[in-house]
Amino acid sequence: MKPYYQDHLVTLYHGDCREVTEWLEADCLVTDPPYGVAYVSNASKYGSTEPIAGDRDTNLRDTILAMWGDRPALVFGRWDAPRPGGVRARLIWDKGDSPGMGDLKMPWGRSDEEIYVLGSGFVGRRSGSVIRSRVQPASSHDRPDHPTPKPPSLMELLISKCPAGVVADPFTGSGSTLVAAKMLNRKAIGVEINERYCEIAAKRLMQDALPFVDEGEAS
Repeated sequence: MKPYYQDHLVTLYHGDCREVTEWLEADCLVTDPPYGVAYVSNASKYGSTEPIAGDRDTNLRDTILAMWGDRPALVFGRWDAPRPGGVRARLIWDKGDSPGMGDLKMPWGRSDEEIYVLGSGFVGRRSGSVIRSRVQPASSHDRPDHPTPKPPSLMELLISKCPAGVVADPFTGSGSTLVAAKMLNRKAIGVEINERYCEIAAKRLMQDALPFVDEGEAS
C-alpha cells in the first residue's frame, strides 16, 4: 500500500489498522487507542467535536492487541474503561495541576491517565510508575486539531524505554508518537483511519514537531 506520508524515519498510512497491517512488522507498540468510553470533545475552539472512531467499546483496541500478540507494548487507557488482558504493569501519566474536563458537577477533574505495559524487553534505568509530564496551559493556537492529543515529550519518555527497533502506532491520531520517534532518531510506522488527522500528522512530521498546548483536556 502506498504511504500517505514517508520520510527517512517515519511511514504513515491512511486506513483501518485491521486491514493496513504494515505496522505489525515493527518491534514495539506505543499507542493511544480508543478507550471504549464514547468520548466526544466539547473543545470546539481547539479540536474536533466529532466522535472518535471505534470508541463505543474496547473491541477495536482488543482486536489490535490480539493481532500484536505478546510483544512489547505501551497502551494508553482510562480508569473507567476495562483494562486489556495481560497487563504486566500500570503507569500513571500525571498531567499536573490542570483538573481536566470530565464530570463538571464534581469538585475534582481528571488530571491523570493510565498507561498499560504489556510484553517484555523494556530497557533503561528503573524509575517510578508515575510519569510527570505537565500539560501546558493554552497560550496559542498551536494545539494539534485533535480531541485527545498527547505531548511528544511524554511519548519520548515512553519510547526511550522501549526495546530497539521500529515503533508502531496503529492509532496515530495527530501523530505525537511518530513525532517523538523521529525526535529520538527512531524509525516508526503509523496508521490512521481519519484522513484529516493524517494530514495533521504529516504536517507535524514535516516540521519535526508542533508545540503542544492544552486547555484542560488531553485524554
